[in-house]
Amino acid sequence: MSYKIVVDSCCDLTADMKSWNNFEVVPLVLEIGDYRIFDDENFDQDDFIARMKANNGMAKSACPAPDAFKKAYEGDYDEVYVLTITDKLSGTYNSAIQGKSLYEEEYNDSKKIYVFNSLATSGLETIVAQELKKVLDEGKSFDETVEYIEDYIANHTGLYFCLESLDALKSNGRLFALAAKVLEKIRVKLICKRNEEGNISLAGQEFTTNRALIKMANTLIENVDGKDLNGQKLYVSYVCCPDRAEFVLNKITEKAKFTTAQIIKASGLNSLYASDGGIIVSYSF
Repeated sequence: MSYKIVVDSCCDLTADMKSWNNFEVVPLVLEIGDYRIFDDENFDQDDFIARMKANNGMAKSACPAPDAFKKAYEGDYDEVYVLTITDKLSGTYNSAIQGKSLYEEEYNDSKKIYVFNSLATSGLETIVAQELKKVLDEGKSFDETVEYIEDYIANHTGLYFCLESLDALKSNGRLFALAAKVLEKIRVKLICKRNEEGNISLAGQEFTTNRALIKMANTLIENVDGKDLNGQKLYVSYVCCPDRAEFVLNKITEKAKFTTAQIIKASGLNSLYASDGGIIVSYSF
C-alpha cells in the first residue's frame, strides 16, 4: 500500500525529513503589519524576528485554507496521514478535516485519509511524524496505524517551553488556558507544558531565564525517571538562541539518555509565538 504523510508548518523539520518521499508540508501564513509570507522553506528566522521587534513584537498567523489540504491529499496514494498543530491553539486541524471532506466530495475513490491532532506543536509534531513513518514502513495497516499513533500522541509524548516573552502568545489569544493569576506574574519566567487536552498549562516559574531553563530541564528529567529511553527522542527547538538550546540539551542529556537528542531551528509559526530567545523541548518516552 502506498502512503503519503502531510504535516502543517508547525512541524520543525530535521534534515532527514526534508529528503523524505511522499511527504508534504502545508504552510501557514505569517503576518507582520502589511508584510505577509508563507511559512515554508524560504522562511528566514533572523529576518522575521527582526521585523517583529521593529513592529513592537506584534505578529499574527493564519491557518491554511481547507483547499490547500485537499490538494495535498491528491495523488496516487492508497492512504494519506495528516498531522497538525493542536486544535486548542489553531484552526489548522479543522481546516485539514474540511480539506478531507472537500477531497471526498470531489473524488469518488478508495483512498483512506486520517487527520491526527498532535495535541501539541513544534518538535512534538516532528517526533510523531517520524514515528508515523516508522510504523508505516514496518507495514502496519491503516487501522493499526491510526490506533497506534493516537495512543502514542496521548500517552508517550511530552512538551515543555520557556520563553523570554509571552507577548506574542498573549496578544494572539493563545493563553486562555492559563489562570488569571498566572498572567499577573507575566514578568517572571514561566515554564509551560502541553497538557492532556493539547492546551497550555503552567509547570513552574523562576525569576531569571537561566534558572527557568534549568528547572524545565530538571522537571523533564523527573518525568522520565525510571522509563526506558532506548529508541526515544528529544528535540530542543530554538528561536535565535542556539547556545541556549545547547545548554538545555546538555542539561537534560546529562541524566536522561535519549537515543536521539537534537537541536532544531524553530519553524516560522513556532518562531512567531515563541519569539526571540524562546526554547521548546519535545520528547517521547
